[in-house]
Amino acid sequence: MAKQRIIDPYGSELIEDYTKLITDFHLERFDSSLFPKPNRIMRRDVVFAGIGQKIISESINKKKPFYVLSGIMPTGDKIHFGNKMVVENIAYFQKMGAETYILVADLEAQATRGVSLEQARKRALDFHIPAYIALGLEPKKTTVYFQSENVEVMRATALFSKKVTLNQFLATYGNADPGKILAAITQVADILYPQFKKRMPGIIPVGSDQLPHILLTRDIVGRMKTEKYFAPSAIFHKYTPSLDGSIKMSKSRPESCIELPEDPKIVCKKIKNAISGGRDTLEEHKRLGAVIEKDMVFELLKQHLIEDDKKLDKIYRAYKSGKMTSGEVKEIACEKMTQFMNKLEKSIKEAKKLVSELKFAK
Repeated sequence: MAKQRIIDPYGSELIEDYTKLITDFHLERFDSSLFPKPNRIMRRDVVFAGIGQKIISESINKKKPFYVLSGIMPTGDKIHFGNKMVVENIAYFQKMGAETYILVADLEAQATRGVSLEQARKRALDFHIPAYIALGLEPKKTTVYFQSENVEVMRATALFSKKVTLNQFLATYGNADPGKILAAITQVADILYPQFKKRMPGIIPVGSDQLPHILLTRDIVGRMKTEKYFAPSAIFHKYTPSLDGSIKMSKSRPESCIELPEDPKIVCKKIKNAISGGRDTLEEHKRLGAVIEKDMVFELLKQHLIEDDKKLDKIYRAYKSGKMTSGEVKEIACEKMTQFMNKLEKSIKEAKKLVSELKFAK
């Protein structure tokens, strides 16, 4: 009997085969044609899979109520490119008319990472929320809450805990640590929170490592006999790999991880040391061209740093044919990254003044 595949939301492993992930978990391939004016990561297959895409597409096109929701895990003083992609997708659906909710997972941070509620609150207000605004959220159209202050979420967590068995949790997550059980079921309540007052479809943009939370929520919704909810939809983006290509970017490997924000000089040094798709010699490179699939810097350009599809395609063709070297690609990335980091730092400072415009739910 084949061993059941487990995805760890708390780990740092890199998904090697996204097609297999779609097959193994019966996901839908992401279909950008369902959504008006898809954003950069939707267009470029960085968003690669989904669940329940059509009901969200219908809500957008027929202007029916729906919501988009995501969370902030305030365990550090910086974020990473995975957070950036989530915010970009939240901002997209917000522009498409979604009611927008951001939860601060302070209870989860306490249960799984040992972060105090006070520390989590300070980090969220001083940095994480302003960073999300700087990356594209419209504060006047966004509702924020802290898990520890939301009585409805806590009550729902107790209710939903009766709808999952220990064996099911083990099958989904691979272990049954009490803190992780509490955190996961609280996330189910978070995901469904916008429906407590009004039943409507909702979409959760996440990295593929968060798939277990989506599956658990959909399963619990299916088991509710008296309270009927829309099963949450989701879209999943690929990881931004570490600069050495081994795992998803992780703060545990600072030499291969780019944090947001970070000193552009330090980032450029990391980029110059990153694994590339260039050949061993210049002569060989000109003859055979780059192995772009192995190039982590081009992946940064594709996922984050070049908005214009034609400009990216021009670099791709020149690099693939050997007319452009890996050094030249890294120079472009350094220039773009410096511009991005300088703008982000300035935007975060400005966004701190806008936190008061958010709606805080309790």
